[in-house]
Amino acid sequence: MLKVGLTGGIGSGKSEVAARLAAHGAVVIDADRIAREVVEPGTPGLAAVVAEFGEQVLLPDGGMDRERVGKIVFSDPDRLKALNAIVHPLVGERMQQLMDAAPGDAIVVYDVPLLTENGLAEMYDVVVVVDAPVETQLERLTGRRGMSEHDARARIAAQATREQRRAVAHHVIDNSGSLAALRERVDALWDELTAAAGR
Repeated sequence: MLKVGLTGGIGSGKSEVAARLAAHGAVVIDADRIAREVVEPGTPGLAAVVAEFGEQVLLPDGGMDRERVGKIVFSDPDRLKALNAIVHPLVGERMQQLMDAAPGDAIVVYDVPLLTENGLAEMYDVVVVVDAPVETQLERLTGRRGMSEHDARARIAAQATREQRRAVAHHVIDNSGSLAALRERVDALWDELTAAAGR
């Protein structure tokens, strides 16, 4: 089994890279998706978040108001630490379960946005960083996701810098250009990963 850590800043195009690797046959374990699962209504995770942040972080349907939580934690490092202390252990436990269920010869890609920030690089055989200039990230976040520029800048600032991510990378995938160019780079990466896995 080859364990690949995939990371990149918000708006870098990491999800597109993960989808392309999955299409090639990688087992993709998405930390963001798991982070949503562990705070779904009725979970101990959501109960812990409400105990920490109050009822105001709930939507009328009982789900977590991710936008409200985001505004609270991305402007206050202490509140972000409090949220991470609840969510990260639950995510880690679920990721381990998924890894245990993967075939023994799989190329397992862990899509982990905060890999660099949480010092997780050593856990993987290979670390892949999807990289894009900050201005490109801002353009994607405000244009495609409808985020305000203030919120987009706050989220980018709360993450590792491009330099910090690149420092832990075995492979850097430049995503400052077209989708076609990105796909070519990912296809070339897949060839390298299969060679590293001895396929």
